[in-house]
Formats: sequence, C-alpha cells, structure tokens
Amino acid sequence: MSTYLPTIRQLQYLVALHEHGHFGRAADASFVSQSTLSAGIRELETLLGVTLVERSRRVVRFTPLGQQVVEKAHALLRQAEDLSDLVRAAGQPLTGTLRMSVIPTIAPFMLPRILPRLRRERPELELFLREETSSDAVESLHHGRVDCVLLALPFPTGEVEQEIIGEDRFYVAYPGDEPRDLPKEIRPETIEDGRLLLLEDGHCLKEHALAACNRPELRAATSMIGTSLHTLVQMVDNGLGVTMLPEMALEAGILKGTNVIARPLDAPAAARDIALIWRKNSPRENDFRLLADELRAG
Repeated sequence: MSTYLPTIRQLQYLVALHEHGHFGRAADASFVSQSTLSAGIRELETLLGVTLVERSRRVVRFTPLGQQVVEKAHALLRQAEDLSDLVRAAGQPLTGTLRMSVIPTIAPFMLPRILPRLRRERPELELFLREETSSDAVESLHHGRVDCVLLALPFPTGEVEQEIIGEDRFYVAYPGDEPRDLPKEIRPETIEDGRLLLLEDGHCLKEHALAACNRPELRAATSMIGTSLHTLVQMVDNGLGVTMLPEMALEAGILKGTNVIARPLDAPAAARDIALIWRKNSPRENDFRLLADELRAG
C-alpha cells in the first residue's frame, strides 16, 4: 500500500474550490491565502498523478475524474468529522464547536430569543451559525459543512435523524386600510386571486404556504415576490397585496411600525413543523437531542 496518501487539508481545499468555484473565495472560506490553497491542490494532483481541475483566467472547471474525487473527498471528510465528534461526545454534553445552518424564515425570529440563554447556560458551547435556504442547508449537512440544521418541515431532507421543536401556525396579513371587516380566521378560498405575495423560489415557506391554502390556481397568480418576510410585510403595508406569515415572525414583532393586520389561516394544514435535523448515526446524537430541548425551552 502506498505510504503517500492525500491529507485532510488537501481534500478540504479541493472541496472548498468545488463549492465556491473560485480560488480566491475558496481560500477565504478556508482561511488561507490563495497561493496556499492553489499549491495544496497542485500537490494533491501530483500525488495522485492526475489533473483534477482545469484552470483558466476566468473559469475553474473540474474534470470528470475530479468530480468523482470531490464526492469521495466529501465522504472522507465526513468520516474525519465523525471521528472528532466521537471523541468530543465522550466529554461533557453540548460543549466545543457546533456548526448549525438555519433557514432565513426562522433565524431572525427564533434565534434572538434563544441565543442569549444558550450563551449563559452553555458557556462551553461554541455555536457557529450559517443562514441558508433549506436546499442549501440540507446539502451542507450531507457534505459535512455543518453538523445540524434548523429548518421547517415538510421538506425532502434525505437520510437524517430529527427532533420536532414545535408547530408554527400561518397567518394571512392584510393592509391596514382593508375596506372590509376581516373575520377572526381566514379561509383559503377567501384569498383573492392575484393578491397573494410570496417569497422567491428557494424558500420552503413559499411551498408550505401554498400547500396550506390547497389552491393550485394561487401558484400561477403569485407574480409579485419578496426576498424576505420583512420585504413582504412592507409590500403589504403599501397596499400591494396580502401575504402569509408564520406565527413566530408575528411574535418577534415583524409588524411593528406598520398598519398591517394579521389573522390566522383556517385550514387543515395551516402550520409548519420546526425541526432540528442531523446526519444518521452521528456520534453527537445526544448533543443534538439536548440542543433540541434547549430550542424548545426557548
């Protein structure tokens, strides 16, 4: 067997380049200089005796073999992470570094309430947060870039373990000068075609809202989109339409300073489940379940 094997660092550089598609950005993400990252990848290519990356001034393109090596590198790096996690899990619970992705329709509303208590009660825990859409967050989890993900279900997550944190009910938000008396709860069939404002593609809340309404024709009518829930609230406040908001956003004060009125949606699936997920067979499973308890207590 050859005594010359790729190093963890070389594989990390290769994966970072594949993720960012640019030497400079990959180097920044790896906290090294561009020359260090480039040299590490060249050393890996020399060691393996193959070209993994085709370089030009404008484009970084992985060879077919390079793509295969990246996939293997992801698996090896995940195993290396599991080795570190196994040792860490043998110590005190919820200590050391933990990397968590959180989706944008949860992060600004749930985390400010929870993080101060976590810092106070778990001072040995270093929690690094990464805000990403659900699909990007799940990919980060399976590629080992994060240890766990706080997201909303239902969503295709692949083979993971999960803990449900709680249920988050949907509300329909109207402009304050809505000319008719609003009922205490809103039936989906009363939402007018062409008025529903939703988030842009990539946010699972959009799919959850449409599923809650169970009106396929609304999907074709959502021509106006927002990049965040705060943007949608401003659009509603300016009379451009109505939108769907999760209860946690209302409790966090997203309507403060506006004239927007919100009423609960009256429908069988008028809520999303907030969940913490992690990779199956992770040696830090107990840590994640403890973290889920902390999130529930928040």
